Formats: sequence, structure tokens, C-alpha cells
Amino acid sequence: MNCNTAAFGDLLVTGVILGSVYALIALGYTMVYGVLKLINFAHDAIFMIGAAASFYLFGVWFDLNDPASGLGLVALLVLGLAFSGLASAGAAVALERLAYRPLRARGAARLSFLISAVGASFFITYLFQQNFLLGTSEHNFGGFMSRQPLVTVLGADLNGQRLLLFFGAIAMFIFLDRFVRTTRTGRSIRGVSEDLDAARMMGVNVDRVIMATFFIGGVFGGMAGFMYALVFEKVAWNLGFIPGLKAFTAAVLGGIGNIRGAALGGLLLGLIENLSTLCIGAEWKNPIAFSVLVLVLIFKPTGVLGEGLAK
Repeated sequence: MNCNTAAFGDLLVTGVILGSVYALIALGYTMVYGVLKLINFAHDAIFMIGAAASFYLFGVWFDLNDPASGLGLVALLVLGLAFSGLASAGAAVALERLAYRPLRARGAARLSFLISAVGASFFITYLFQQNFLLGTSEHNFGGFMSRQPLVTVLGADLNGQRLLLFFGAIAMFIFLDRFVRTTRTGRSIRGVSEDLDAARMMGVNVDRVIMATFFIGGVFGGMAGFMYALVFEKVAWNLGFIPGLKAFTAAVLGGIGNIRGAALGGLLLGLIENLSTLCIGAEWKNPIAFSVLVLVLIFKPTGVLGEGLAK
């Protein structure tokens, strides 16, 4: 077995960047599971909607092709993050209202929620396959931001898109962690996570808290979709499938239902997936990533940091 040690630095840095994407998407799985103990397998479609919204905003409506700079670039990035986040958040709230709340009102079995989530994922994904939305073609994206390297770390060139993704992910995780731990809404989310019925008896509006949870998860999923499209320069109807599965793996690895676990799991999975190609080749990236899910479920099903949104 020959190992390409010369590429170690580049693969390490790329693994951290890729892991940041997985971590941001994993937040949606973690937030919903922490409150409802539901695996929201439709979250991959929510992530894709964020990327699609940014493509329509900048590639179709504004049709930006020249790199921006200075305050103009900052304004475009803020607009893209806000628009993509709100588009995905709106879709996530609609998903909760139409697909999950009726089941919850009837006291349906957990399997019904799982089937509904899978069905919603397929419905949204194939809806965007239609020509009036994205169609079957892959679309290029990211013309308004220069791709010139800004810094070199361990032999890897980092442009503005990659730096935005990494530092943006850090800022979002810090914000969400403090939000859940210190705000009134965050305390309500933690209360519903601990005991839904007790929270309802204490006067907590459970439906509103659950909707807020889907909204927050959708915002972060949409922002992740925007930054993913910027970094990898592509948007497609099936964009969310593989990243969504890997983000779920990351959530399980870190401890599904645990916000800090989502961050750790995403980074670990990105590093494991990328560094494994040093010796066995890039074609094994996906099998390696998904074997992590199997091993975690067998040997440590609660993940590295354990379950629980309040942790």
C-alpha cells in the first residue's frame, strides 16, 4: 500500500472545510431529534433548497458574473446567507406544519414520522428536478466572488469561499450554542427536549417551540447550502442527497441531539473521509464515510459526546 504523504496537508485542510459543511447540515438533524426524537430525513432537501435559492438570486435574477469586492461583496454575502437561510427555514416550517404536525396530533407511531420524512424528501427533491425549478442539469454558481487564493495553510490554497465557510461555521455554532443555553426560546427548546409533556403542563407552547426548532434548523441548512454552492460551484436538484447522508452520519458520530456533538462529528467525519484517501484512493471516500455510521451504531450508538440537546 503506497501512501501519498505529500498530499497530507492539503487533505487535512480540505477535510476541515468539508467537515464544516457536514457540521452545519447536521445541526438540522440534531435540533429536530433533540426536541422530537425524530430523524428528519427530509433535511437533505431543505439544504438543497438553500443552494437553489442562492442560484436563483445570484445566477438568474441578478445574473452576476463579475467578482465583487469590498462592501459590495460583504453586502452580497449577507444577502445570500439571509435569503438562502429564510428560503430553507420557510420550507422547514411548512414541512413541520404539513407533514409532521398532523401525525403528532393523532399520536401516530414513530415509524409513521420516519416514512413521512422519507416521502417528503423524495417529493421535494424530485419537484426541483422539474424544468420549472432546477431541471436535470447541473448549474454553475459563484460568479460574484473571486476564486484567487488568499492564504496558504499546510500547502493548501484557501480562497475567500473556503475561508467564509470555515469561519462562518464557527460563528454560527457559537451563536446557536449560546442561543440555546441563554435565551428564553432556547430554554423552552431545552425544556421540550427534556420532557415534552412536562413542558406543556408548565405553560410552554410546545407547537411554537417545535416550529422554532424547525425554523432554526432550516436557517442553518439553507446557509450551509449557499456556502456549499459557493465553494463547490454547483447547484443541482439532487445536491443534498450525499451531503445529507454524511451530515446524518456526522450527527450520529458526535451524538445526535447534541449541538456540540454535531460540530465535532462533522469535523471528524470530514477528516476521516479525506485523510483515508492518502493510502486507499479517492474512490473509497463514500464507503469509508458510511462505514463510520455502521461502526458508531454498533460500538457507541450515543456518539462521542452523547445525546441530548441540553448538553
